[in-house]
Amino acid sequence: MTGMTTEPVSLATALASFSERWSPRIVTTVNDYDIRVAKVEGEHLWHVHDHTDEFFLVLSGELHIGLREPAGERTVVLPKGSVFTVPRGIGHKPYAPVPTEILVLEPTGTSSVGDRHEEIPSHVDATTGHRLS
Repeated sequence: MTGMTTEPVSLATALASFSERWSPRIVTTVNDYDIRVAKVEGEHLWHVHDHTDEFFLVLSGELHIGLREPAGERTVVLPKGSVFTVPRGIGHKPYAPVPTEILVLEPTGTSSVGDRHEEIPSHVDATTGHRLS
């Protein structure tokens, strides 16, 4: 259990330990899932996770998630304290109109840009998550 912590982790301390946007940090693991926190602002990119759902919890700020569903495109708005799960196979594009902090739950090894994606902009970190330093 290399990712499991043996002591409590303060999310505020974890978030204060880095400044990069769209660059998730792994705070702990649960079974085969990473619990990641990230600071986000502006646009991410359209991408799809073929094999996993993606859970979002907004810790501060506001997150918008564009969705490309079979019935068409729509956007969900998540204010602070809201949760939302993007189902596997659904194209989505997160966007934060203000500086926002999120917690994401996804299987260990899941790429932050999915299995299929548009060109990765320079401000987005294509990663499976970074360990807290």
